Amino acid sequence: MVTVTLIAMVSIVPALISAVVLGLVMLPLVIQDQHGRTALQKMTARVAWWSGRSRGWHLYRSGPLSIVASGSHRLPGLLAQSRLVEARDSYGRPFAMVVVPSTGHYTAVFECSADGAALVDQEQIDSWVAYWGHWLAALGFEPGLVGASVTIETVPDLGTRLRNEVSANIDPNAPELARAALEEIVWNYPRGSARVSTWIAVTYAATARPGGKRRDQDEMAREIGMRLPGLTSTLEMTGAGTARPVTADHLTRLVRMAYDPDSQSDLESAEGQETRWEDAGPVATQELWDHYVHDSGHSITWGMSEAPRGEVLSSVMTGLVSPHHDIARKRVTFLYRPYDPATAATIVERDRKDTRFRLNGAARDEVAVVSSDQSALEEARGAGLTRFTILVTATVRSADELPLAAAAVDTLAPPARLRLRRMYGSQASAFAAALPVGVVLPDHLQVPAVVRESL
Repeated sequence: MVTVTLIAMVSIVPALISAVVLGLVMLPLVIQDQHGRTALQKMTARVAWWSGRSRGWHLYRSGPLSIVASGSHRLPGLLAQSRLVEARDSYGRPFAMVVVPSTGHYTAVFECSADGAALVDQEQIDSWVAYWGHWLAALGFEPGLVGASVTIETVPDLGTRLRNEVSANIDPNAPELARAALEEIVWNYPRGSARVSTWIAVTYAATARPGGKRRDQDEMAREIGMRLPGLTSTLEMTGAGTARPVTADHLTRLVRMAYDPDSQSDLESAEGQETRWEDAGPVATQELWDHYVHDSGHSITWGMSEAPRGEVLSSVMTGLVSPHHDIARKRVTFLYRPYDPATAATIVERDRKDTRFRLNGAARDEVAVVSSDQSALEEARGAGLTRFTILVTATVRSADELPLAAAAVDTLAPPARLRLRRMYGSQASAFAAALPVGVVLPDHLQVPAVVRESL
C-alpha cells in the first residue's frame, strides 16, 4: 500500500494498475473456507499433489517383484525406514519399540482394557477424567517425550480368539450338553458384534534436550523400559483398566491388519506363528486426492480443524468412538504433544494478554478472556498444557461403500462438537499417523515445527 501511494503521487493510472495487481496477489490470502484454510494454502496443496502424482509418489508396490529390498512388504511412506525391536522393562515384561531413524524417535505401545462408562456412577467418571488430566500433565515432565497418542479402534469380531480360547480349555470329559452349549456360543456370539481396542503410544526423542547427546538404541531401550511401569500403573486410575506393553509380534499383526483387513482371519487363526515387521506393510497402495486404497481396504482419514467450544462433558466422544454399522473398521486417534512446564507458563500468560488486547465487547471475546484466565489459574496450580488433535479413519471393503462411511462420519462429528476436515492430498500420511506407532507429523514436515509455530 505504501508503494501504491507513492506511485499515485506521480501518476494515478499506474497507481490504479498497481492497486489491482496488489489486490489479485492478496486475494488468495484473504479468502478462507469454513476450516480456516486460505485459497493460497489450497492452491499450494494442489500443486504439491500434482507434482508428487506426476513422479509416481502416490503408488506403492512391494513383494518379490518390486524394488523393495529383499522382496519384503515394508511399510510405505513415513514408516518406510522404521524398524521394530523388542526390549524388556524394569518388571521384565517384553515390549515393542518402534524406531524411526529419520526423526530419531523411539515409541513404546501398551494396550488398555478400558472399562467404559456404562453403568458407572458419574462421580467415578469425574474421578477418571481428573486422573486422566493429571496423567497428561505428567507427560510434560517426561524428559525427551515428544508426543503421545490414544487410539480407539472398532473392528469386526470374527470369533477366532474366542474359538481358540474355548478349544484350548475345554474338558474332553465334559457332559455333552455343556459341550454343545459352548459350541453354540462360539459360533453364534461373534455374528454382528464388534471389538473395541484401545492403545496408547508414547514417543521419545533420542536427544533428551536441544543440544544434548544423542542416545543410541540400547540406551533408549533401557530408558523407556524404566519409565513404562510408572506410566502403565498410573493409567489404571484413569479408567483405562489394566495397561500392559504390546509385544513386537502383537504390534506387527495390528499394523498388518490395518493395511490388509482381510488378513485378520488368517492372523488370528495363526496365533503363535511369528510375524516380521518387514512384512507388516501392504502389497500395493494407491493414494488418491480424497481417499486411500491399500490391499483389501479403502480408507478415508479426517483431521480436526476446530476443537469443541465451551464446556466439554465426559460423554462428548461416546458416539464418535463407538462402533457404526456403516463402517467396517473405524479408528479414532487423539494425538498429544505436551509443553514443558516453563513453556506452558509463558504461553498461558501470553494468551491472557492477547485475549485482553482483542476484547471489543463481543460475547465470544469475553468468553475467551474467562477461558484464558481459567487456563492460567489451572496451570499455576499444576495443570499441564498440551497441543492436541484428532484423526478419524474409516475403512471399508470396497470403493462403493466409501460414500456411506463418509456420511456416517459427517453424522458423528456434530454430536462430538468437532469440525472435521478430510485430509485431501495427504491421505497416506494421515493414515500412518492414526496408527499407534508414534508418528509425530510436525517432525516430518519440510518446514521445521519451530518455524511454523513462530509464524
